Amino acid sequence: MPFLKDFELILDVKQVLRAQGADPAALEERSPMLLESAERALREGMPLVEPKVLYRELEVKSPGHEKLFLSGGESLKGRFISENLGRAREVFIILCTIGRALERRVSEITEVNMVDGLALDGVGSAAVEALANITCRYFENKASEAGLQSSMPFHPGMEGWPVEDGQPQIFNLLDGEEIGVKLTSSCMMIPQKSLTMVIGIGPDMYKRGSACDYCSMKETCPYR
Repeated sequence: MPFLKDFELILDVKQVLRAQGADPAALEERSPMLLESAERALREGMPLVEPKVLYRELEVKSPGHEKLFLSGGESLKGRFISENLGRAREVFIILCTIGRALERRVSEITEVNMVDGLALDGVGSAAVEALANITCRYFENKASEAGLQSSMPFHPGMEGWPVEDGQPQIFNLLDGEEIGVKLTSSCMMIPQKSLTMVIGIGPDMYKRGSACDYCSMKETCPYR
């Protein structure tokens, strides 16, 4: 299966703090030590980030009520998917990861310094989010070059597509071990700083809303 690598991820301290659930503006005044910890984490963590993206392109043969029939006898199941990707001409099944090196270092640091360990973990969260954003733009451009439109990315865990439904389907379509990612029996990915999504492309794939609209935390999230 094709995969992408050699991404240039550029992060700043604010992204790291947001990935930890913190408000950068508030911390600048109240907790300068946490800012310093985030800065150290960026310097140490970024060289350990190994971004890779595995994907598979499948033609949409026909949409069903609760099933999307794909080329090669494959399919994606669920009303959420069929409703949102039924108009697609093709879908891209995508797996992003930043590898295991950073997570190993987080475990080592956390044993001796919890604050620095959390900051380093924030680097990993921010990095995989940045990788996902770059990947989305890559497939948006790919669709545009073909005179098509792309959907928003759909992730297992969105409202209407539970993780326990979506993740096994994606890993049945992708061999995650090609880029070092495994799915456990509890549907957790290892390395944890990994992310899956499905993007549809077609002549009338108008984006409806954003990922935030399908998030279970949409009513309480302070960053929406």
